[in-house]
Amino acid sequence: MKVAIDGPAGAGKSTIARAAAKMLGFIYIDTGAMYRAVGLYAWRRGVDTKNDTEGVVRLLPEIEVTISHVDGVQRVFLCGEDVSEEIRLPEISVAASNVAVIPEVRLKLVELQRALSEKTDVIMDGRDIGTYVLPDAEVKIFLTADVRKRAERRYLELAEKGVSTTLEEVLSDMEYRDKNDSGRAFAPLRQAEDAVLVDTSFNTPDESISEVVNIIRGKQNVL
Repeated sequence: MKVAIDGPAGAGKSTIARAAAKMLGFIYIDTGAMYRAVGLYAWRRGVDTKNDTEGVVRLLPEIEVTISHVDGVQRVFLCGEDVSEEIRLPEISVAASNVAVIPEVRLKLVELQRALSEKTDVIMDGRDIGTYVLPDAEVKIFLTADVRKRAERRYLELAEKGVSTTLEEVLSDMEYRDKNDSGRAFAPLRQAEDAVLVDTSFNTPDESISEVVNIIRGKQNVL
């Protein structure tokens, strides 16, 4: 079974998808982490990810992004280096959003994402999974939440990791990413016509996880 979970930054996609996959015995694939890895590579090379599209494209032949699961936990490797923690830094989040609008980047990573989905039962989250990457997914869910709620969650998450930032900076970055993700010409962020909408604004994490798991189990019972 293929489960596609889409939605804007900070809606809880990764947390919910990871927990749901564990409960259901599926493999969890965080596609956003792949774009973060590309953004990190370009950032390390000093390429302006917002204004130098050609510079990012020139780097693509050098970039190798792979995913492995250790004790059920996804680890992301960039050219053989485990970058699972570094890709979560705020500046890399912005770089990821910038490179994600580049068609050549998306085409490179979508091929890998589709190949992963053919091997086992998967829950894959991102911005365009149900609309572009896995349009044939048996279950499609669109997670959303109020932008300030999302920013508050991300700010707390970063604070727990010791990252120095402010709520307003996180909110500004999130609003920028929302505009970037929804406004891109190629495979923009949008709810698939056959996706179930889940608003997590006032849910606890456990409530959101239960809602998503129930949707998936309901579909399993029908198939």
